Amino acid sequence: MWITRLVSLTNFAVASSALGFQVFVLYPWHEQLQRDFEDLKKEHLRVLDAIRDMDVEVKHEASRTILQRLGWRQ
Repeated sequence: MWITRLVSLTNFAVASSALGFQVFVLYPWHEQLQRDFEDLKKEHLRVLDAIRDMDVEVKHEASRTILQRLGWRQ
């Protein structure tokens, strides 16, 4: 009888501590990770736009001949 009661109390203590850990540690950490992930996506889109703009400039420059690049021809 007392062994069953001890196992029940141990189970309750383990389950309660696991729930507390999830609520007070993992959930706030998840929220912080979500905010950081959103910031990372915004930064990634900003970098992609910058690369896209640079790509257009490089393609425009590459379409010119060597003489045009040196300023001998327009």
